[in-house]
Amino acid sequence: MEAAPAAIEATATATPSVVRLPPAQAVIGGVTLARWRQIVIAACVVVALVLPFVVKNFLVFQITLAIVYALAILGLNLLTGFNGQFSLGHSAFYAIGAYTAAIMMDKWDIDYYWTLPVAGVVCLVSGFLFGLPALRLEGLYLALATFALAVATPQLLKYKHLEEWTGGVQGIVITKPDPPFDLPINEDQWLYFFSLAITIVMFVFAWNLLRGRVGRAIVAIRDNPIAAETMGINTALYKSLTFGVSALFTGVAGALGAIAVQFVAPDSFNVFLSISFLVGVVIGGLASISGALYGALFIQFVPNIADQISKAAPWAIYGIFLIGFMYMMPEGVSGAIRATWRRVRRRAGM
Repeated sequence: MEAAPAAIEATATATPSVVRLPPAQAVIGGVTLARWRQIVIAACVVVALVLPFVVKNFLVFQITLAIVYALAILGLNLLTGFNGQFSLGHSAFYAIGAYTAAIMMDKWDIDYYWTLPVAGVVCLVSGFLFGLPALRLEGLYLALATFALAVATPQLLKYKHLEEWTGGVQGIVITKPDPPFDLPINEDQWLYFFSLAITIVMFVFAWNLLRGRVGRAIVAIRDNPIAAETMGINTALYKSLTFGVSALFTGVAGALGAIAVQFVAPDSFNVFLSISFLVGVVIGGLASISGALYGALFIQFVPNIADQISKAAPWAIYGIFLIGFMYMMPEGVSGAIRATWRRVRRRAGM
């Protein structure tokens, strides 16, 4: 009987307990995780502020478009990645936002920054109304319905009775806004900072939305709609609202894109734009907020890289890039980053 306590004490002494630090206090390379996060955030802020002053104006313009596409991809990801509704028609909402901004600036001489909330509201209502009848459709049938919307939009913009507003096939030319307060920067740099600020606000809004009760309901509908309805979630209302909010994000992106490009025309908003948004969602990572930025960089710069590699078959090179990304990162770029971060934390004992 006396040997048992002694054996237990010896075992406890020989087997030390593993003490795990809280994630924020874990140390990687002599620096705590909380400090690493602060360093990464500070570095991103510095790069974002310095970038337009160290690269050429054309590259600043391309990066601005990537920021705009990130906002549109985030809108589509809210619908597809977080809510499980498949859409091939978001080029239509992008076009609605772009034409709303163009018409307000060209016909009514309204300042460009006032066009963003109006474009967002118009697309919110349009998306919600389109989402109501689309509730009867799921999967491929919903994809075909949204595909029809994307196909029809350029033709509607060319309709002769709307030419007075849309400019028909010739489109609408927009004047590039000047920097306010006599800031010592050019127009491209100002549009970069303006688009970046709007996108950051929209990303924070999406992050807070998904962290709350509404976000949990949206994800629950994706995971198990029957269980979500049993728990008292109005699936029809939430699906329509998600479609509307998704269109709102895409519409604001369309308005920003129109201001940056200074021109809108029906053929700029074809089905290929919707497919590009979908490619951005998949490359960046489904159900990932940060993935929208990675996907936007892909659809903005990879086609240009493919064209530089081969003038004869640029889309073949683009397809090789796409297959390579999918093979090496099946969960998207954000999923690969999360997996790498988990391995680093395990090695650090977190």
